[in-house]
Amino acid sequence: MSGFLSKIYTLYALLWFAFFTILLFPLVLVFSFFGKRTGGNLICSMAKIWADIWYFLLGIRHENIFESAYDPSRNYVFLFNHISYMDIPCLFKAIRKQPFRVLGKEEIKKIPIFGFIYSRGAVMVDRGDTNRRAKSVRILKSLLKHHISIGIFPEGTFNETGKPLKSFYDGAFRIAIETQTPVKPVLFLDNYNLLNYHELLSLKHGKSRAVFLEEISPEGYSLRQIPLFKQKVYEIMEAKLREYKASWIQQPME
Repeated sequence: MSGFLSKIYTLYALLWFAFFTILLFPLVLVFSFFGKRTGGNLICSMAKIWADIWYFLLGIRHENIFESAYDPSRNYVFLFNHISYMDIPCLFKAIRKQPFRVLGKEEIKKIPIFGFIYSRGAVMVDRGDTNRRAKSVRILKSLLKHHISIGIFPEGTFNETGKPLKSFYDGAFRIAIETQTPVKPVLFLDNYNLLNYHELLSLKHGKSRAVFLEEISPEGYSLRQIPLFKQKVYEIMEAKLREYKASWIQQPME
């Protein structure tokens, strides 16, 4: 797709995005009255439908690849690599069989309408504020206790290093150990090709794949061993991204 056509296609996608955002806003307001758990679950289900329709209209073909399936009756700390703005809709195409909440950045709330919708279906975190960060962790742990899985981008922000992954924050691994919830890595392989972080008006249609890896139990790890647990997960995800030849990888193995 040429640069000009890509820009036209991106504007087409943004128009549909804006249309659905405005259309769904009243529903989110209604769902909000059902409380954070029930209302959040309804918003999560609605977001999955939105992702299905939006991907269809954009001609994006999504596939979930299960190297290891997950049990919808169990809780997980889903971990996603973060490489594109398309990661958010992609996670709603990936996690289909159970309610979950994603950990989102506080600044997204500033986006008109969409920010309100996102904040009602996600757990927002301000990493620059210790108290708010601690509150977000407490909310995530409470969700797990109520049989709602959580999704976290352990890199925190876009990986712009040229490596398969950038370094991970501790939070996801601390929560997994404290709640004894297994970590389930999910790799997004094609979102960088669909929309890279260098140019916002560069959206392309094509395939979208999410790869579910083997779950990793926190059993046997103490809080003092968070670096060991984190490194284990990092190495597994890094190796698999290299195996699948993720397109953003520019640096060879050290």
